[in-house]
This record gives sequence, structure tokens and C-alpha cells, in this order.
Amino acid sequence: MSNLHLVFGGRVKDPMTLDFSDLKSIDIVGMFPDYKSAEKAWRAAAQRTVDDAEMKYVVVHMHRLLQPEMISR
Repeated sequence: MSNLHLVFGGRVKDPMTLDFSDLKSIDIVGMFPDYKSAEKAWRAAAQRTVDDAEMKYVVVHMHRLLQPEMISR
């Protein structure tokens, strides 16, 4: 299995949390085969909204959710 990574973001209620305000308006940046490319996409998306403190983008390690035994890898 590939080390899939999902990058997405949206407006949060509190910038210190991941409590997204409107799940219907989540911006799905994409799925990436490795962390390096996911991080590059995350940085680009976050940079576009750097002046908006209520916007937050994250990288999710999908491979860890799908195969929890891979966490130590």
C-alpha cells in the first residue's frame, strides 16, 4: 500500500482547534503518495490563506488510518 496523505482545509471556529465551521465548504487539496509532496501542497494552500487566521490546512496520514500497524514506520 502507498503511504497516502490527504491535504484539506477550511474555516475553523477557533484557530487553536480543528473544529471546522462548515464541513460543506472544506477545500480538498488532494491525495498524495508521500509526505514530501503532501507537505508541499499543504504549504502552498496555507500560504494562499496566510492572512486569514480562521483558515487552517492539515495533512492526514491516510495510510496510518487504513493500516494502524504501520504507525511505527
